[in-house]
Formats: sequence, C-alpha cells, structure tokens
Amino acid sequence: MEASRRKSIKKIGYTVIGAPAILSAGSLLHSCSKPSSADKSESEIDASSMFFSISLAQWSLHRAFFDGTLKAIDFPSIARKEYGIDAVEYVNAFFFDKARDTEFLTELKNQCDSEGVRSLLIMCDREGNLGDLDDAARNTAVENHYKWVDAAKFLGCHSIRVNAAGEGTAEEVKSAAIEGLGKLTEYGAQNEINVIVENHGGYSSDGSWLSDVIRSVNSPFCGTLPDFGNFCIERGEDGCINEYDRYLGMEQLMPFAKGVSAKSHEFDESGNEIYSDYSKILKIVRDAGFRGYIGIEYEGSKLSENEGIKATKALLERVGPGISGS
Repeated sequence: MEASRRKSIKKIGYTVIGAPAILSAGSLLHSCSKPSSADKSESEIDASSMFFSISLAQWSLHRAFFDGTLKAIDFPSIARKEYGIDAVEYVNAFFFDKARDTEFLTELKNQCDSEGVRSLLIMCDREGNLGDLDDAARNTAVENHYKWVDAAKFLGCHSIRVNAAGEGTAEEVKSAAIEGLGKLTEYGAQNEINVIVENHGGYSSDGSWLSDVIRSVNSPFCGTLPDFGNFCIERGEDGCINEYDRYLGMEQLMPFAKGVSAKSHEFDESGNEIYSDYSKILKIVRDAGFRGYIGIEYEGSKLSENEGIKATKALLERVGPGISGS
C-alpha cells in the first residue's frame, strides 16, 4: 500500500546499490508454479491487439532492492530477462545518491541499449514538498528535483514523476502546488522532460483537486501519472478512512496522463485483481485516447514480488485485447 511505500523509503537507507544480486534458481526470482504469459515467447503474445504497451515499475521489486537481493544497476536486465518487458520506470530511492553519477547513469543507459529496454521515467520521492506553504522550503524542493530532470534526460526518459504534497488546507496546498509545479515544469520544459504528478495520498488522491492543479499549471510539459489504486486521501490506524472513487478519479486524471500505473495487490482464483476492476479501468484509459505504456506496480504481500509481477502482466495481457476490440 502507499503508506508502506512512504514508510519504507523513509526508514531504509540507500546502501543497496553495491549489494550482490542473486539471480540463481534459489533466489527471489524463482519460476511461478503455474505458467503465465510472462513465460511465453514474444511470438506467442499478440501485443498488436492491445492499445497499450507494458512497462515495469521498479517499485514492484522494492523489497528485493531494499534488502540488497537485487542491485539497482541491473533493473533493465531484470525487466527484459525475467519478465520479457522492454520498458522500465525507475524509483530514485534505489539510487538516491546517483543522480549526478555519470558513471552509474552511463552503465545504466548502456545496459538498456544492450537489452533493448527503453527508460520511461524516474519516480522521485524524498526531495521536499512541491506544495509546501513556506516559500523557501518549496523553492528548495523544486531545486532538489532539477538533478532528476537532468538524470532523466541523460537516460532518455520522457518524464519525472513527482508528488504534489503539502501541509495546510486543500486550497492553500493547491495554490502552493501550482506554483511549485509550475516552476519545476519550466525547468523540465527547457530540457524537454515532463513533470508528472501521481495520485499519491493526501489531496493528490482527490481526482478533482489534482486535475485542477494540472489544469492551472497549464503546460504541455506538466501532466499526471494516474495510478489504479492510489486513491486514499486519509489513513487511520486501521487503514484508509477516506477513499476517493478510483473510477471517477481515473476519469478525471486521464485527460492529463503521460503514463499510467497498473497497481495490484491481491488476486482471486481467476487471476483478477480484487480491489480494481481492470476491465473497467482499462476502458477508461482507452476512452481517454491513451496509447502509451501502462506500468506494472505490484505492491502486494500474499504473492512474492516475482509472482505478483507475472500475475499483473498476465491480467493486463488477458484483459487488454478485449478492451481494444470492444
């Protein structure tokens, strides 16, 4: 869940880059007990029948990256070799001190080129609140993101994903977020890198609020990264106590989308995600005219990360062709 993402990022350091990767048969990336579409050859999957392509969000393997089982530098190779996926979405938490490390970025880029993998975006956290009501703190947050714009450009990404967060009333944070995002977007535009906002908790999980923010920034370089499952506005001790309608939220955010995240947690016996109706959401995505990449972002615990990624990929590949033809 999104609370777990924020908690993990806050509590865990960034020393996993140099940890050994384990990709043997006994490692985390073991084969599923049931064959999935991820195990099929590319010729067996008719990708042309889907209106979207599939990418892999690095967060789907966050436990393995955080505990050092996997190395961040190997992510493009993992996406291609383990899952047959040719586009990736990075998370800055796994190489937080590498934004200006040309050697690291060059190696990452070369690996993408070697594997035939496309770098799409960098998800950026822990760089301050772009909706901070304090002018100085907000400006610092904006400037903290500049290096990730530069890194995204170096890697060939189209966007960085940011958060429109802040403390205050909805209107106060909205005003501050418009200013902060606007300033960061100016820098992004100069480098032809989009600044896109995910519904990521708090006010940003209110589809109406976030769409108003993006509309007010009013730049072709500022958009959204709608996430199927991140519509909890307020959490309590026992979970979400104020959740926005995810289908309405997707409808409101899709007109500004430059990417989409297929969040998944748990699956039923038929392979359907139990919290999100993928057929219904994919129809919303298609009807909005989106024809780009949808990123797998598995965040569950009942399946292993490996199995969860494959289950999400299989679901997208099963449902996607039917949506395209309806």
